[in-house]
Amino acid sequence: MVNKRIFITGLDSFTGVHLLSRLESRGYEVFGISRAISKPNIFKCDITNKSELSSALELIKPSYILHLAAISSPAHPNKLDFFLVNTLGTLNLLECILELNFEPTKVIITSSASVYGDINESVLDESHTCMPSNDYGISKYLMEELVSNYFSKINIIITRPFNYTGIGQSLNFLIPKIVSHFKEKKKHIKLGNIEVSREYNDILFVCEAYERLLFSEINGEIVNIASGRGFFVKDIIALMSEISGHKIQVEIDKSLIRENEIWKLVGSPKKLFSLVGEIPQRDIRAILLSLFS
Repeated sequence: MVNKRIFITGLDSFTGVHLLSRLESRGYEVFGISRAISKPNIFKCDITNKSELSSALELIKPSYILHLAAISSPAHPNKLDFFLVNTLGTLNLLECILELNFEPTKVIITSSASVYGDINESVLDESHTCMPSNDYGISKYLMEELVSNYFSKINIIITRPFNYTGIGQSLNFLIPKIVSHFKEKKKHIKLGNIEVSREYNDILFVCEAYERLLFSEINGEIVNIASGRGFFVKDIIALMSEISGHKIQVEIDKSLIRENEIWKLVGSPKKLFSLVGEIPQRDIRAILLSLFS
């Protein structure tokens, strides 16, 4: 490879940190942007500021770009931010690539499984009609529709990751919150709807999927990053009780139950595996145990 430079937006994020470690261990030069911090390999940059973004890209001149930066919590209080960052920020990135006359080998644009909405299907594949039910999902779906107009100009893959977790994820997310309560042997935990079903994939599984897609010959595709393994929140609680030997009382907090809650969000990995090969991952118990240890 003549150019081993990879540019990741949101490099300081949970996913970005894991990808940085993985890709650097394989000999790649990894650079990126962050809204909050500045380091030798990270430029402080707001993706909604096209001038800042263009300057960072022009300096690095990467061959591979992985776009992670987003407002990723559906509970984020400012609805406008979803569209400024997730939708318009993504268009800024693609327009900068074109205006700088870059021809990157691959650009991965990260969307979300939330674009599917609350569809009454056991497992969701990429052929399902998208019916997003919250502002986060709508902003990502709108982004997808706009990005598809660039398929003929830039080598792009859009990914739809389903829920995942791992070491270093913020306690604002469900799995780290549950694990921390068991670690601290708390008597009670306040949760929202524990009857919803989600995938809780391993961050290492997700990073391998990104890596394989980034260096594949595939372009112009929308791909789930999914395993087809769904778990109820109450099942996670039961597993953590078994792992920790500690019982905890769940208190349902109505303020934590989201409006337009998606009851089941489990995706088919069939297309992903057909494109890059099957990607193994640890079972849910092993994932939880690694977080608890």
